Amino acid sequence: MRFVSLGSGSRGNALLIETAGCRLLLDCGFSVRELEQRLASVGVDPRTLGAILLTHEHGDHIRGAVPLARRYRLDLWMSHGTWLASGAEASTGLHLFHAEQGPFQIADTEIAPYTVPHDAREPCQYRFRSGKTSLAVLTDAGTSTPHVLSHLMDADALVLECNHDEEMLATGPYPPRLRARVGGAQGHLSNRQAAEILSRLDSSRLQHLAAAHLSEKNNHPGKARAALLEAAPGMEERLSLLSQDRPGAWVEVV
Repeated sequence: MRFVSLGSGSRGNALLIETAGCRLLLDCGFSVRELEQRLASVGVDPRTLGAILLTHEHGDHIRGAVPLARRYRLDLWMSHGTWLASGAEASTGLHLFHAEQGPFQIADTEIAPYTVPHDAREPCQYRFRSGKTSLAVLTDAGTSTPHVLSHLMDADALVLECNHDEEMLATGPYPPRLRARVGGAQGHLSNRQAAEILSRLDSSRLQHLAAAHLSEKNNHPGKARAALLEAAPGMEERLSLLSQDRPGAWVEVV
């Protein structure tokens, strides 16, 4: 298994996951044209994608999903709540599920959705498994829960939200209502919360940790990095910070 971020942040999110049997796109928060350009920059033809999976209906995760699926005749997977909130039409290739119904299979990849606390209709995140290798993703969650943690345990790689520094959010440019939303229990994980999650996992098992969804106004890469490394010393060579403006590098998980 390998994965690459095509962009991560409040202006658009997309994560590409590749196994021996398929290429899956997790979220598509960019226009079709932008997504095509980002795919090309990592050497991928969109016609080789197998499916798009969505976490929730917010625009920075869903913007280009339906047009991309329509253009390339891709299967589109999402929760019933996400579909209802998105306003997307029912069509061939649309697959709906409930966030707690259990794993499903696409080609050689087992995909386990799980619910997260976020201000959306039926938001979920995912754990991907191919053979004995697994990748867990956790973004767009206001807090951690035992249920969330149970889906992160023993993962070989983890994409983990580090949205904001709490002090920067409190003193930053956002109006009070938006600060309360971002920092609330159904908002986004702070650096501190991400570090607390990491401290409860066996980081020695993690082949790679990717810090995701960093706020451009309420966080700084150095602050996110420092918080994670304090929670898991020795992760320096296995840690990357995902960018909003450009795709990252492919990460191999074996």
